[in-house]
Amino acid sequence: MREKSTKGESLVNSRKEVCVKKFCLFIFFSFFLSGLAFYSEARATTAEIVLTEIQNQYEKTNDFEANFAQEYIGKVMRQSQRGEGKVYFKKKGMMRWDYRLPNQKIISDGQTLWFYQPEENQVLVSPVDKMIKEFGFLVGEGDLRRDFNLLQMSESSPLKEDYYVIEVAPKEAHPAVSKLSLVVDKKAYLVLQVDVFDALGNVTRTRFNNIKTNTNLSASFFQFKAPPGTETIKMQDSRSPGGKKTK
Repeated sequence: MREKSTKGESLVNSRKEVCVKKFCLFIFFSFFLSGLAFYSEARATTAEIVLTEIQNQYEKTNDFEANFAQEYIGKVMRQSQRGEGKVYFKKKGMMRWDYRLPNQKIISDGQTLWFYQPEENQVLVSPVDKMIKEFGFLVGEGDLRRDFNLLQMSESSPLKEDYYVIEVAPKEAHPAVSKLSLVVDKKAYLVLQVDVFDALGNVTRTRFNNIKTNTNLSASFFQFKAPPGTETIKMQDSRSPGGKKTK
């Protein structure tokens, strides 16, 4: 009996590890270097001003919604995974990613994070913790100037007329983010594209379009209730997945 029990626990743990890996893939690669760039003091000052303008823009934005297209590009295997849908952000750490492709949802009310996969009848639940720190400036919780080191800013063709391209790296080491590359509208200082690089050189690119701000989204929109019968897997935090599985 003990042997059967051990095998059962091993199977549950194996399934949980698979779920955790999928969870981390979509969280860290859904939601914001080859080397340090050297530039003149005037150039650095300009880049710092742009970062400040971006931060100011998001500090006065109470909520944000947009269509998004997402692509994950593996450096070694060169496999490409694509996603698309609509995303919503609201101050105090709230966000909602409604994917059309693949069929899934990622929702945060600022305290709890849900990753729902209806086709697998499964939801992973975790405290927010550091899950969205890298994109905190989008939800009123972070600060680009405080949380990141500026690497470089460019206006290289064909983006030079309308956009800045800024590269930043987290000041604190992160398991899934080595740097971010932001494409920023010069007039509105809104982020139109985020490239997330991990330590292995894999890239997740997220493009935003049809952006709308301050549409008075309700806080209840960022709540999630799993349909009856959905398998629920609870995780303790982003670095130490665990907790018991419930139904």
